[in-house]
Amino acid sequence: MKALFLGYSGCSTCKKAQKWLREHGVDFEDRAIVEAPPTLAELKKWISQSGLPIQKWLNTSGQSYRALGKEKIQAASEATLREWLSKDGKLVKRPVLVHGDAVLVGFDEAKYRALLA
Repeated sequence: MKALFLGYSGCSTCKKAQKWLREHGVDFEDRAIVEAPPTLAELKKWISQSGLPIQKWLNTSGQSYRALGKEKIQAASEATLREWLSKDGKLVKRPVLVHGDAVLVGFDEAKYRALLA
């Protein structure tokens, strides 16, 4: 089964995750998250499948997050957050790995290994 990898070419964590996937022979489609951020439909599905609250999908160290401001983000509804994430790939914590019904956000080697074993 081919995985879907959403990453950013300038992200060192994304590069580490891609290297790990290649070294472990994982077949994946590489999608540039800035040019093609997750759609609203994908986010609705993937956030649920990830088991994470939507706040864990936010790239809190990025410029997009800082531009919106912590207070505005904390006051936003889940629907509004999904809308923002679908319009700004740099707001999404990366990488995102979709494999079957499982979705991982960020790179954790142990979680990748468990998912793809």
